[in-house]
Amino acid sequence: MRWVCTANRGFANLAMEELRRMFPEAAFQQLAAGEVFAADIPSERHEVLESISGKEPIFLRHIQPADRALPVAGNVDDLSALSDTIRYVGYTFDGKRTAVHVRRSEGTRFPYSVSDTKAVLDAVLAEIGGEPAMQEPEVILSVYAAAGELLVGWGTPREMLSDWPGGAVRFQREEGQISRAKFKLLEAERTFGLRLSAFREALDVGAAPGGWTSLLLERGLAVTAVDPAELHPSLTDHPKLTYLKKNAGDVRFERGTFDLLVCDMSWSPMLMVKLIMELRDALQPGATAVITVKLMHRKPLQTIRDVVDKLAGAFELRKAKQLFHNRDEITLYLTKRA
Repeated sequence: MRWVCTANRGFANLAMEELRRMFPEAAFQQLAAGEVFAADIPSERHEVLESISGKEPIFLRHIQPADRALPVAGNVDDLSALSDTIRYVGYTFDGKRTAVHVRRSEGTRFPYSVSDTKAVLDAVLAEIGGEPAMQEPEVILSVYAAAGELLVGWGTPREMLSDWPGGAVRFQREEGQISRAKFKLLEAERTFGLRLSAFREALDVGAAPGGWTSLLLERGLAVTAVDPAELHPSLTDHPKLTYLKKNAGDVRFERGTFDLLVCDMSWSPMLMVKLIMELRDALQPGATAVITVKLMHRKPLQTIRDVVDKLAGAFELRKAKQLFHNRDEITLYLTKRA
């Protein structure tokens, strides 16, 4: 079966490597250089989904089954054929909240825009008993317009790893927002199933200029922010903020002070690990940690293994993922061992 797979730009080769280790006989074809590729995997659909669900790849951001492949003629027949295909499998969407995701490769001959295609497919879904939905869909109908064919598939958000087209999670920038780094923590909250407002005391290591600190304060947490650089002036008078203008290696806290640690530092991975391990006693047993790991070396998979191994004595890894808002990094979700 063929699958349309998406990674962050420049990381498709690592997503392919992860899939190759899971499915040694898989074959790959680039659809959008460095970002989107087709994977032909000689396994049943349910077997592929079970394997990916059981050990989700770090760099695979989104996966779409190609249940149908329609040739592109470059004229009105393309949209007509696509509509007829959806009508033919209407039982799949009958009575279900269905989101339509349409993506186009740069070189496609498919002549219709994303918005026009979506409008037509929403109408078709309504016609066959589906319920077009923008949020919280039960099913996603995905269309990827490759150079010479439309790759059409459907599945649940869980199966596709995301309920956003291609896994590209979009947040609206707010007036006065301190930095785009806030989006990383917002996406981590969604991806890892966290509820930040459920925590009480947070330690933000390498906090400046304060993007993550600002979100934690908005969620109602008391935050201790540590960084020798300046926090944004809008934060410094917040009643629930303690700001330590110091290097993280120079601070110590009472045992079990915090139930959440976050760290988004542009340091080398091993230096970051050293700091986190030095601060581990400040965390309560079972405390959550959300940490970004910068992939500055030529062997990112080895770097990730080294970081996880070093942290394993104090933390249990819950999930490692390259989020859409990560750049040359990944995000770890961990809990402190008792």
